Amino acid sequence: MDLLRIGYGQTFNNNFENSGSSTQVRSFEADLTFPVPLSEKNVLITGGAFSRNNLQLFPDADFTSLLSTTLKLGLATTFNEKWSTTVVLLPKVASDYKNISGDDFYLGGFALLKLKRSDRLIYRFGAYASTEAFGIFSTPIIGWYYLSANGRFEMDMSLPISADLNYCLGATTIGMDYFGIGRSFNITEDNSPEVYVDLSSLEFASYIQFNALNKSVLLRAKFGYSSNDYEVYPQGQEIDFGLSAFSFGDDRTQLNPNVSGGLFLKFEAIYRFHLKQENDESNSPSE
Repeated sequence: MDLLRIGYGQTFNNNFENSGSSTQVRSFEADLTFPVPLSEKNVLITGGAFSRNNLQLFPDADFTSLLSTTLKLGLATTFNEKWSTTVVLLPKVASDYKNISGDDFYLGGFALLKLKRSDRLIYRFGAYASTEAFGIFSTPIIGWYYLSANGRFEMDMSLPISADLNYCLGATTIGMDYFGIGRSFNITEDNSPEVYVDLSSLEFASYIQFNALNKSVLLRAKFGYSSNDYEVYPQGQEIDFGLSAFSFGDDRTQLNPNVSGGLFLKFEAIYRFHLKQENDESNSPSE
């Protein structure tokens, strides 16, 4: 279980479509999970997450910071040796934090049903949903956790949100990962149009990891490609429904040019607590 994860990254160049201008995206994330045992079969899940993305939303515009603060509150329940569940609420405030109001508050959450086939293989089935400035976003979650018999090869999958494949070489680990989810941020600055940012996030990366303190402290250097698109729309314009990568009833008017994807470099520090029997809760959607 990952109790604490901190990351900082930056893209090298993101071009605006049909424009000679470009921007860079600087990101910072911190994610804390604090489990509290209630009984032999029930664990209270608490914690929080914070993210900051800094970029230009329009060609030659000032840089804007898009911030999100998420609380975690849920319950993990073990029914028997094979079946368990995790249900977590994820209320958040997401905007530029200039003039915070109730319009910047969104409610999300996820639910997972897990089937433990062995100490080295766990299947996951569930769903994630959240209210956003553009409407309701949801996605099913199908995945698994697998650890090879020699403990070197690991797969941690929660598709289509995240995936991680890695191989341990001892003091170092090499791997590749993916993360993708839809998010939004309200723009509340005085004397500016009433708009919001619709972020479609897709990040693919390879990484090298240094394992310290018996693999409890992990230091990662990641290099990859980000196709994150920061689309600006007038407040009040929504889609009918968002399901994974699909949008239904989308007749919104985009105000800024599309932002192209770009290569990025990222550094992460992770504090991981190892359970005697793997029952991983670290793969929850991050806001």
